[in-house]
Amino acid sequence: MNKISRTWPSDAAGRVPYWVYSDPDVYAAELERIWYGPHWLYCALEAEIPEVGDFKTTTLGERPVIVVRSGPDEISVVENRCAHRGVKFCQARKGHVKDLLCPYHQWNYSLRGDLQGAPFRRGVRGQGGMPSDFDPKNHGLRKLRVEVVNGLVWATFSDATPTFREYLGERFWQHYTRVYDGRKLAVLGYNRQHIPGNWKLMQENIKDPYHASLLHVFFVTFGLFRADQKSATEIDATGRHGILISRKGDQETNDVTAGMRNFKSDIRLADPRIMDVVREFPGEDTVGMITVFPSVVLQQQINSLTTRQIVPTGPDGFDFHWTHWCYADDTPEMRLRRTRQANLFGPAGFVSADDGEIIEMSQQGFSHAPDEDALVMMGGREIESVDHMVTEVGIRGMYRYWREAMGL
Repeated sequence: MNKISRTWPSDAAGRVPYWVYSDPDVYAAELERIWYGPHWLYCALEAEIPEVGDFKTTTLGERPVIVVRSGPDEISVVENRCAHRGVKFCQARKGHVKDLLCPYHQWNYSLRGDLQGAPFRRGVRGQGGMPSDFDPKNHGLRKLRVEVVNGLVWATFSDATPTFREYLGERFWQHYTRVYDGRKLAVLGYNRQHIPGNWKLMQENIKDPYHASLLHVFFVTFGLFRADQKSATEIDATGRHGILISRKGDQETNDVTAGMRNFKSDIRLADPRIMDVVREFPGEDTVGMITVFPSVVLQQQINSLTTRQIVPTGPDGFDFHWTHWCYADDTPEMRLRRTRQANLFGPAGFVSADDGEIIEMSQQGFSHAPDEDALVMMGGREIESVDHMVTEVGIRGMYRYWREAMGL
């Protein structure tokens, strides 16, 4: 197991050392202890693979996997690495197959990852072949534990991971099932981007309501997420998961917006249909941005519904996969509304373009100062849920858990 020769600052709750974002040994240990450890990782929407034989490929941590409909009521997740010579044999992003085949030596696997055939296993005309004790049962693809939970596919490399519901905890199970309530889902579209910053910065970004009222002109101006609104910042009992909750307000000037440079009261939309908001979930909240540690952001922002998958590519970069979705029984009008509102997000979104750029700027700023620290003291040093957004408690909670998981 990778050892970390680093020391956390004495102010454990109020500071985060910059080496957590740049040290290659720390990153290697994260892959081992977090990504391949006892954590559930987001893989796909069940709706992406509706028929037996449908598959999509993705990456969990840095390991390529295949997510495949292996039976009418079964989804399997297997490593995309041939058991023979290690070939990443499936190169397609998605498709339909009757079995899994490695092109190099034609080793053939069932949709569940079991080895079905190895050419010339018994030799040719009495020559060659595999040893007599070769047992195909021992040479299948590596299989991950899988749970399909209300339309989302989750996988883990570890036998020690608790059930998904236990992993979330009861409070966050309530948040999860508010949107993922058992109705069938349908895909609207995708965005993909690479962000040159450490993967944890995206988890931090969606745990950080402090910046939302200051960085995002669109949020602030059109009242989608602002410090003067009724809101909450919650963490689970471990600190690893978080949710930002808020209620949409109006485009109004008051004592709070007066001090915001990015509040533009004179901006008007040329096409106001993007703000055609319909209340559809229980309660008055219009925003519920959940971070499920470590791999995904589950976004509900007005009527926009998206999963944002984090795929680390090294200590200083990650790929970000956006899947915009709707309910299968949505009316055509609601599908169109969700599609319009999806333009708020993604690589060129009216809001989210800001986040990608600021994460890159963050990595540029602290990558050369690994022994200095970031401050996360907004709202004090406490690590407990609060009913406002002027706080960095979500970040403090995540790093309390991160230190535990990393053995620091």
